[in-house]
Amino acid sequence: MTLDAVHVPDRSFLFVLGSSRAGGNSEILARAAAAHLPAGAAQRWVDLNDLDLPDFRDGRHEGGGRLVTADEEMLREATMEASDIVIVSPLYWYSLSAQAKRYLDYWSGWLNVPGSDFKGRMAGGTLWGVTAMAHDEHVVADGLVTGLSHSAAYLRMRFGGVLTGTGSRPGRVRADEQAMNRARTFFRSEAPLARFPYESSEVAVV
Repeated sequence: MTLDAVHVPDRSFLFVLGSSRAGGNSEILARAAAAHLPAGAAQRWVDLNDLDLPDFRDGRHEGGGRLVTADEEMLREATMEASDIVIVSPLYWYSLSAQAKRYLDYWSGWLNVPGSDFKGRMAGGTLWGVTAMAHDEHVVADGLVTGLSHSAAYLRMRFGGVLTGTGSRPGRVRADEQAMNRARTFFRSEAPLARFPYESSEVAVV
């Protein structure tokens, strides 16, 4: 089933940019895919470099809480309000960038915000990834893919996979014809529910 075949007026895509430079290859690839979102699907773009978002500190067992910036609260609300979250990150040392990983680290804190029901709100949503890398063999991004897939499984989200492309020098990903072709249809497939490897496909996800 494709997204064009279903009613999607309430789909809202949050694109979280985690590159260390603006307009990088991962963002170029993500915007190429976003240009083909189904009609009626809203999109919002957030560049993590523009936010006051210090390294996450886990204070669950320390008491007294922690300082929450206005940017963090905005990002938390935007995350929970989106039906689809797209993490856009170059492949750095075969994983997410520091900015993108820090964003996921904040999810750990949001799980414990009183009254937010972060895990419940995220369940049923869809997580996607977009990454560009210097390598021509995209299998080297398997670690990044696994990390996102497991994150989605923990929150009982759907996982749409990761759109990969080759690009090191600025704009190089545009020359990756296969990646640009995949971008046109990347968001059109219905994403399956994410599961950990030990979970049977017959296990009900609630």
